[in-house]
Amino acid sequence: MTIDDPILLKEVTDAFHEYERALMEDDVPAMDRLFHDAPTTNRYGVGEVLYGIEEIREFRKGRGGSPQRKLGKVAITVYGDSFATADAEFFRENSDRRGRQTQSWVKFPDGWKVVSAHVSLEGNTH
Repeated sequence: MTIDDPILLKEVTDAFHEYERALMEDDVPAMDRLFHDAPTTNRYGVGEVLYGIEEIREFRKGRGGSPQRKLGKVAITVYGDSFATADAEFFRENSDRRGRQTQSWVKFPDGWKVVSAHVSLEGNTH
């Protein structure tokens, strides 16, 4: 198995940064396009547990934007030709609390999509 094929690593890295852009601009259609459209796609957030793309969509509609943040260290690894992980630290504006984000990406015929995501904050008790 090849790890971090340079072409695939660039594809996933670009998709990751497109998601970050969409998140910071509250571009819900772009975020939606980057998550796999399936009931098996899940997202655990700071205060929510969402099973399936429909729950994720409903959450995004009612949230009214994401807190602004700055990325810290980002580690993206591609395994083989169709699976990758993205792990990132982030810092919310006006806060020294560090957050963590993990995404699992799969390459489908229509591109790289998040199939599982988890977000947490240091000191979070949720």
